[in-house]
Amino acid sequence: MDSTPAPAAAAAETPTTAPAFEDCLRLLRGERDEQKLAGLLVAANLCRAGDAASVVEVYRAVGPRFLRRLLNTGLGKVEGGKEEDREAYLRLSVTVLSGLARFPEVAADEGVVSTVPLIAEIVSKSSDLAITEECFELLSLITIASDGGAHTFCEPGVMDMLFLQISNFPDGSRCLELAIHLMQLLVHKIRIDNMTVEKLQGMTSMVTSLARLFAVLHTTVKFEALHMLTALLSQKESPLHDALRSVPSMIWKCQIRVGITAVLQNRVVSSEKLQALLLAECMMSILGENWLSEEYKVPDDQNMMPVDKFVLLVLESARIEVSVLLNELAYLKYESSKNSQRDDAISQKERNLAILFSLIERIIKMISNASSGEGAVCQTIRESTIMKAITGLNETVGLVLDFLQDAKDHGQRKGDDLLAAVRIVGSYLAEAPYACKEKIRHLLEFIFSVEGQDESSSFHSICFMLPMLSQITMEADGCRILASFGGYKMVIDCLIKMIEQNGMMIDTGNMFLACDTIINFLSNMKNAHIQMGSCFVGLLKALVSWTGTADDSSVIITASCLCTLVLDLTTEEFLLSSSDFDSKTLEKLSKLIARSLHQGIPDDDIEQSNQKQIILSGKYYTLFNINWKKEKKSSHLICYRLQEVV
Repeated sequence: MDSTPAPAAAAAETPTTAPAFEDCLRLLRGERDEQKLAGLLVAANLCRAGDAASVVEVYRAVGPRFLRRLLNTGLGKVEGGKEEDREAYLRLSVTVLSGLARFPEVAADEGVVSTVPLIAEIVSKSSDLAITEECFELLSLITIASDGGAHTFCEPGVMDMLFLQISNFPDGSRCLELAIHLMQLLVHKIRIDNMTVEKLQGMTSMVTSLARLFAVLHTTVKFEALHMLTALLSQKESPLHDALRSVPSMIWKCQIRVGITAVLQNRVVSSEKLQALLLAECMMSILGENWLSEEYKVPDDQNMMPVDKFVLLVLESARIEVSVLLNELAYLKYESSKNSQRDDAISQKERNLAILFSLIERIIKMISNASSGEGAVCQTIRESTIMKAITGLNETVGLVLDFLQDAKDHGQRKGDDLLAAVRIVGSYLAEAPYACKEKIRHLLEFIFSVEGQDESSSFHSICFMLPMLSQITMEADGCRILASFGGYKMVIDCLIKMIEQNGMMIDTGNMFLACDTIINFLSNMKNAHIQMGSCFVGLLKALVSWTGTADDSSVIITASCLCTLVLDLTTEEFLLSSSDFDSKTLEKLSKLIARSLHQGIPDDDIEQSNQKQIILSGKYYTLFNINWKKEKKSSHLICYRLQEVV
C-alpha cells in the first residue's frame, strides 16, 4: 500500500446514496486507500447519528494507524502528498476523529489519545478557525474520557502549541470559548504530583499562557483565567512551584501583577477580588515575599503600576476585605439564628479570612525586610510607603484584636478563625512588640486560651505569641503582664511539650524563643518571690532530656542558663522531695551546668555571653566557688559535680 493516501477526489466515485452499514465497514477494511477514504466519508455521517456500538465498530475497522497517517499527511509530514490535497485530508481526519471521540470508549483508546500532539500541531498551524474549533472539541472529548488522555497534554511542546496563540483569538469567538473550556478541563483533571520534569514544563507553559490571558483580556475570560491560575498555584508543596521558579522569563510574573492590578482597581464583586488576593498570596508563597515589591524591567510592560502603589493597593484591598469578613463573621456567630445555611456561610468566610491573613502575614514580613534594609526590597519601596503600610497594618491588627475581644465577651475560645486571628496578631507583634499595648494587656490571658476547632490545648496560640513575649519580657512591665495571670507557667508547659515532641516537626526557633521568654522572666522577677511549682520541676527534667545528646553550644548554654535560674528558686532538698524527681536527674543537671562551663562561645555572640554570665552568677556555682577556695567538699551534689569537673 502506498505510504500516502490517494487524493480525496477518488471518493467522488462512490455512490451518492449511502451504502449499508456493512458496506461501510467493508470499505474501511479494504486494502486500498481509496476504499478507506470512501468508507471514512460515509463513516463521518454514521458517527453523528449512529449508536455507540456501531461507532466503536467503525473505529476498529478503520484503525488508529490509518487515521494517524491521514493526520500526518494533512500536516505535510508524509512524502509524496500533494499540497492541494492536504487541507482536505486535514479536515476529513479531524472531522472523523471528532465524530468517533464523541463516544468515551473510543476517545479513551490509546490510538486516539496518541493523536493529541498532532492535533495540537494542527491548532498551532491552521488559519482555518473552523478546523481549530473542531480540534478543540476533539481534545476536550479526549480529556474528559480518561486521565491518561489529560496527561498526554503535558508532553513536551503540546501546551505551547495549543495555547501560545490563544490571546489572538477574537473576543467572544467560539475558538476562544472552546480553548478556555479545554484549559478548565485540564486544570481539574491533571494531577501534578509525581510528574516528570518534562511534563512539568508543559504545566509551566499552561501557567504562562493563562498569565498572558489574565493580563491582556478584559472580558469574562480574564476571571476564568484568574480562577484557573489560583487552582494551579494554590496547591501546597506542589512540584509545579519549583518548575515555575526556574522559568527564565520574567514576563509571566509581570502579567500576573498586571491582571491583579486590573481586578483590584475596578468595580468587581468581592469574590473576584478575593481570588486576585489569593493569587497574590500564591505568588509570594512560590517566589518569595519580594515578588510584591520587585521592580521588573521588561519591554511592553503594559503600563505596569509602580511598585509602591501596587504594594499599597494589595494591602489596602486585603485590609478592606478583612474588615468586612470580621464584621460578617461576628454577626453570623453571635447574632444570627442557627441553621445549616449559617454554618456553611461561616465556614466559607473562615476560609476566605485564612487566605487574607496569610497574605497579610507575608506583607508584614516584606515590610519588615524593607524597614530593616534587608535584601533588594529596601531599594524599591520608599520610606513613606513603608510608613503608610505600617499604619494600615496597625489598624487591621486592632480590628483583629476587637474580633478576639468579641469572642471573649461571648465566651468563645475555640475555632480555627480565632486561632488564625491569634496567628496574625503574633506575626505583627513579632515585628512591633509594643503595638496595641493596652489591648494586648487585657487580652493576653484570653489569647493564651484560644484553641483550634479540632485541638485540645492552646499550644499553638502560645507558640504564635512567643516572638513578642521574648521581646516584651526584656522589660519588667512585660514580665508583670505575664505574671498577672500565670502566663509564664503556660509558656513553661508549652516549652516542655515542644521538647517532648522535638524531632516531630517542631520549630527549634520556637523552643529558643520560649527559653528566652522564661530566662527574661526569671531574671527580671527575682524580687517578686516566684513560687517553685510543679511546672518548674517538669521543666528541669525536660531540659535534661533536651540536652542529653546535644553538642550544640547554643542548646547547652541556653538550657544550663535556664536550669541555673530555676535552681535559684529552690533547694536540692525540695527537688528530691518531689515524687517525680530523683537523684539521677539532679546529677544530670549538675553535669549539664558543668558542660556549659566548657563550651566555647563566639566572640560576637552577646546572648550566649550573657547567658554564661547568669550561670556563673547562679547560687550553686557561687557556693562551689566558696567551698573550692576553702578547699572543702560541698554537701550539695551540684557543687560536688562542679568541683569534680572544674
